[in-house]
Amino acid sequence: MGAQTPVPSLSDPQRLDASLAELEVVIRHRLDGLLHGNHLGLVPGPGSELSDARPYVPGDDVRRIDWAVTARTTTTHVRTTVADRELETWLAVDLSASMDFGTALCEKRDLAIVAAAVMVHLTRGGGNRIGAVAAGGGSVLRLPARSGRPGALHLLRSLASVPRTDPGQRGDLAGALGQLRRPERRRGLVVAISDFLGPTDWERAMRALTARHDVVAIQIADPRDAELPPVGMVTLVDPESGRTKEVRVTRALADRFAAAAAAHQAEIDAALRRLGVPLLRLSTDRDWVGDVVRFVVRRKRGWTGSPGAAPASVAATP
Repeated sequence: MGAQTPVPSLSDPQRLDASLAELEVVIRHRLDGLLHGNHLGLVPGPGSELSDARPYVPGDDVRRIDWAVTARTTTTHVRTTVADRELETWLAVDLSASMDFGTALCEKRDLAIVAAAVMVHLTRGGGNRIGAVAAGGGSVLRLPARSGRPGALHLLRSLASVPRTDPGQRGDLAGALGQLRRPERRRGLVVAISDFLGPTDWERAMRALTARHDVVAIQIADPRDAELPPVGMVTLVDPESGRTKEVRVTRALADRFAAAAAAHQAEIDAALRRLGVPLLRLSTDRDWVGDVVRFVVRRKRGWTGSPGAAPASVAATP
């Protein structure tokens, strides 16, 4: 994919509009260029609303076989779908204290806004609307769904302007997801953007959303979330509880930390697999454009039943 794509800093209010404009140019030029000829959206092109059944023909996706009609007619039938004329997308963005951290190319918070901007780009056009709920700053901010470029810029500007959360205030991703259940909406797309650190108490709320909507999870990670270098005495801070602890990071402690982080990641992966929710993993030390492209292409292969398509819940990592 070439050199890593920089993430513009969105923490300076004086340069916020310029940074968002720079981000828009990068997303349009690089994503459109790399995905040229591929499906640019995150939902299947034929749509997701069920329509009529028709006889199966070679090449149809076997996952669309309608077994009830097949049993009644003794001939294999597949269920067709109706194209959605207008898609409503909702972002649930975690901007809690653990996101105000980064040891590589940017903070996780900045990468979360980049992920939101990518979702805006991939669901744009055709009268589609996009809204958001942001869990951060000690409260949940709700931004109504709007269409068009002005609405998209307002949403991204508002997300980037959410105040940083004071230490000791835990994020509430489950609460943000819960807000998307009421009022009940037509079938659409829900994107959960978070580092998913801490308990998986968001699983129940996400399960309720999968009953009606397509749901995508975007995990924002930093190398230090998964490993600690054996550097001797350090002061560790838990931003969500406010607790600090001085420890000597030895090789043995670093190994235990890595094992605990791997176990927690396995718990997240298992929860998303149970829900059938695909995962896009972005990291502050990786090229986010390349990861997005691989994820979108893999999703397209999954819909079309192409050989070698990865399961929907496999993260977009090489």
